[in-house]
Amino acid sequence: MVKRRKKKPERVIHLSAGPLPPKLAERHANGPLVFSDASQLRHGGLAAVLFADADSAALVATRSVPAIGSNELELQAAVFGLEQASRHFPGQPATLFSDNLDAVTRLGRAKAQGSAQDCVLVERFPGLDIDALLLTVEIYWIPGHGRCRGNALADLHARSAAE
Repeated sequence: MVKRRKKKPERVIHLSAGPLPPKLAERHANGPLVFSDASQLRHGGLAAVLFADADSAALVATRSVPAIGSNELELQAAVFGLEQASRHFPGQPATLFSDNLDAVTRLGRAKAQGSAQDCVLVERFPGLDIDALLLTVEIYWIPGHGRCRGNALADLHARSAAE
């Protein structure tokens, strides 16, 4: 007689009440919070979820783009988030969260050393002043598919923009 495998129990993730889990919310309580994510289905989808502060409602911006490599889509989503932050919160220092470590590393290096050191980054976004966008923004990596409500919303909206 063939033994049946037991189904794995579905993992339940309890999202944070605010945009960030409590221990991160304490560190990033000042200023707007921006979460970016990308998804690739039929085509690429970018999402930026913005919070004026930890207690405010989310502003959501999405964009559909041609499908390219996953890391490049995530980089586009992070830059899209930076653009939305400068549009909705001009001149205010903001914090950008991405669940893609490569995008965070590239933008962090561009912030520290200037975007000119990454000619591919400059070529990918012609006519966009990356250095000006990075001037007042702190960039952080946040694990994807965790307890962070802001990241979960960005993931959801990126997926819907890619369909």
